[in-house]
Amino acid sequence: MTTVLKKCTATAKLNTGAQIPLLGLGTWRSTKENGYNATLAAIKAGYRHIDIAAVCMNEQVVGRAIRDSGVPREELFVTTKLWCTQHRDPKTALSQSLKRLGLDYVDLYMMHWPVAFRSEQVKHTNYMLIPKRKDGQPDVDEGWDYVKTWELMQELPATGKTNALGVANFSVSQLKKLIDSPGNKIVPAASQLETHPFLPQNKMLSFCKKNNILMEAYSPLGSEGAPLLDEPVVREISKKLHVEPAQLLVSWGLQRGHAVLVKSKTPSRIEANLHTFDIPEGDLRRINELAQERGTKRIHNPTWFSFEE
Repeated sequence: MTTVLKKCTATAKLNTGAQIPLLGLGTWRSTKENGYNATLAAIKAGYRHIDIAAVCMNEQVVGRAIRDSGVPREELFVTTKLWCTQHRDPKTALSQSLKRLGLDYVDLYMMHWPVAFRSEQVKHTNYMLIPKRKDGQPDVDEGWDYVKTWELMQELPATGKTNALGVANFSVSQLKKLIDSPGNKIVPAASQLETHPFLPQNKMLSFCKKNNILMEAYSPLGSEGAPLLDEPVVREISKKLHVEPAQLLVSWGLQRGHAVLVKSKTPSRIEANLHTFDIPEGDLRRINELAQERGTKRIHNPTWFSFEE
């Protein structure tokens, strides 16, 4: 069977009216020269969507790669995220991110987690760490609520420093609480969360489609070490279709109708991951059944946060 691979140029229209490329480069753990080289290689290969986060401590190198790429800023879609220690002052946090990036604005600014940390003991130089109490537990800001954070974030688009707002690592119930809150004026443009065949996030995908919110998948290959590439069913279908396992997993996400943020530090893999295809119905069904057959599996599961299902 011959599979036709094409360079992915698919986009979606956000509820702001802006277009977003559905395939993006994830930059978690891409730091120093690795982050610079990966981002530059991705843009030169054709990626136009770059996903960053303040806590990854790589905004400087990713921003430098964006500026050095030679691609006009308006042709790129750039996302960064608010870290938990700065929930009480997202305006300052965004300005600091832009300074590190060397950019005038981002296309999407996300609340990274629906939890705030106390920042009293956090110095300016290490504000992106997880502050701990004396007992070693995370110093959660119990007097704050992520809905309050969202109310402050809603002021940011008017500053011209971000074109859209979104959330990450929210459950459907948390997202509904935010949207239904009395002070809400802006429906998030995107909801980003871990998504792959063993954690398909069907409830969130359905909710997002009904409410004109774009769902975005991080860790589509299973995060560090890309364990899903060795999944027997994934390997079997990939071999039959003569494609790379990563290409199959990326195509699976795109075919479901959500954005996919795929990460690699290797230029050849970055290039290969950009080429996608239409998965035959029978093979698509087999992949869709994996979570039901073997149970869901969350790979990114920080000890300081309890996910709501």
